[in-house]
Amino acid sequence: MEKLIITVAPTGSVPRKDNTPHVPVTTDEIVEDALRCEDRGASIFHIHVRDEEQRPSDDPERFAEVVERLEGRTGMILQISTGGRAGVDLDSRIKRLKAQTEMASLTTGSVNFPNSAYINPPDLVEGLAAEMKRLGIKPEMEIFDLSMINNALRLEKKGLAASPLHFNFVLGLRGAIPATIENLVYMRGLIPKESTWTASGIASAQLTMGVHAILMGGHVRVGLEDNIYFHKGQLATNEMLIGRMADLARQLGREVATPDEARKILSLKQVSG
Repeated sequence: MEKLIITVAPTGSVPRKDNTPHVPVTTDEIVEDALRCEDRGASIFHIHVRDEEQRPSDDPERFAEVVERLEGRTGMILQISTGGRAGVDLDSRIKRLKAQTEMASLTTGSVNFPNSAYINPPDLVEGLAAEMKRLGIKPEMEIFDLSMINNALRLEKKGLAASPLHFNFVLGLRGAIPATIENLVYMRGLIPKESTWTASGIASAQLTMGVHAILMGGHVRVGLEDNIYFHKGQLATNEMLIGRMADLARQLGREVATPDEARKILSLKQVSG
């Protein structure tokens, strides 16, 4: 099997300091957390930002500041979130891409979150995909349900995304596809063989989905965006979650990819110096 790519989603839009003191929310915290995450084995760093009140922010300057502060200090692949919790319209999401990272997230359809609807209409999805292609940013197709796989494949057919595609299967979110082994296997079977894929289990499913992804030849996302606990109520840090997955991968016979090895696996053009 290929070496394992570990993505870390350290911040997200939901967890706050009163949920866990370990979630990084300021620029300084996010940057320092990134460096620790790389030391533990992460190759991709998924970026959300917050405002002074810890609310999700779509301020492109905040995204750019995180990216600029990390340039030259990390070899990780930086991945901007274009999610809609911070700003729902196309203009808000496109402005974040000015940070010019190697990757960005692209949710290819709409889904119910636990307390809201996450709306991604076709014209917005295509607009984001077109801008990522223009800028040379590889999209990570965020898949919360089966229909989103077809939507991603349609982007490729329309020339709005280039093969090989990269998918992130998000399982276990209330309102979306449940986190079962059967669902993970089925989703893997729906994407082109040359594609790469990652599994993101929500809450306690982060560990089980991660282990099965390792065994199936996929890749893994961990982090406090998706899960704030390590074991039976024990709060996690991002480094703890990365370290556990890296250790398990090695015990199961897969080495962990360096950032540049991850670039080759994902067919990214840019390679760090």
